[in-house]
Amino acid sequence: MGTVNKGTENMDTAKKLTHLDSDGRARMVDVGDKAVTRRTAIASGVFVTTPEVIALVRADDLPKADVLATARIAGINGAKKTSELIPLCHQLALTSVTVDFEIRDDRIEITATAKTTGQTGVEMEALTAVAVAGLTLHDMVKAVDPASVLGNIRLVSKTGGRTRAAVRPGTAVVVVASTGAAAGTREDTTGPLIGAWLADHGYTVEAVSVVADADIAAELSRVVATAPAVVITTGGTGMSPSDRTAEATRPLLDRELPGIEEAIRARGLATTPTATLSRGLAGTAGDTVIVNLPGSTGGVKDGLAVLDEVLDHLVAQIAGGGAHA
Repeated sequence: MGTVNKGTENMDTAKKLTHLDSDGRARMVDVGDKAVTRRTAIASGVFVTTPEVIALVRADDLPKADVLATARIAGINGAKKTSELIPLCHQLALTSVTVDFEIRDDRIEITATAKTTGQTGVEMEALTAVAVAGLTLHDMVKAVDPASVLGNIRLVSKTGGRTRAAVRPGTAVVVVASTGAAAGTREDTTGPLIGAWLADHGYTVEAVSVVADADIAAELSRVVATAPAVVITTGGTGMSPSDRTAEATRPLLDRELPGIEEAIRARGLATTPTATLSRGLAGTAGDTVIVNLPGSTGGVKDGLAVLDEVLDHLVAQIAGGGAHA
């Protein structure tokens, strides 16, 4: 077996790590030649505690102030101070930071979304927001549960920066957000319905992906990165604590299409009063059209009836053809 030249190996590693120069010394990356683009990053983490603490958080009955409101503000403030906390991070003009919480039986799931328009990404700002929000949760509950654990902090998705891949004409992907269907405890009928509709309209349906509600952000980001012409989601558009499709979609959109959103809700409202509660979005990510449809078969049919009148025209406009509305 040949010997490894450690000096060469270290030099190769330094070339791969952008915060190290060719001699292995720390540096701040020069982003001066990068394009100014809209950039978004989503990060998440989990704060594990006891059911008793969760009950106190729900009832707002802990000795300190409003736990979630305080942690949210701390997370936002942490994102704004990232360059002060992490030495080689650039100072960024953040355009938006949101911190959201999902309360479970013995944990609080934290999601942070950071946005900027600039020459470098906001991954560290989103991760810092999660970390600081989680540490604040610990500070707020430590008198009751000093053994609580903050962990699994990770980057869920990011967009912007490098030029997006060119859209692939005539391709489409369907994403179903359904925890039950993903677990195999219920049958999904909406995904195949959308897939068949797209095929009838001449699209090559590359996948009908079924994921749990908690995984919709990562899956939607992955799908959009492959640059299909159309992405249609179903499910996760309501007000259930697990419904996160709108939150997963909004950071990906460059331009929103509120007319389509309103038309889908109006179509459903004609027969179903609760259709007005749908939070589904529509818009474009680069040249990819993204539309959120409800999770019911009836809601999908209503949404497809609206798209039947506009989708081909919209796709043609984006490609540079068709009359302008």
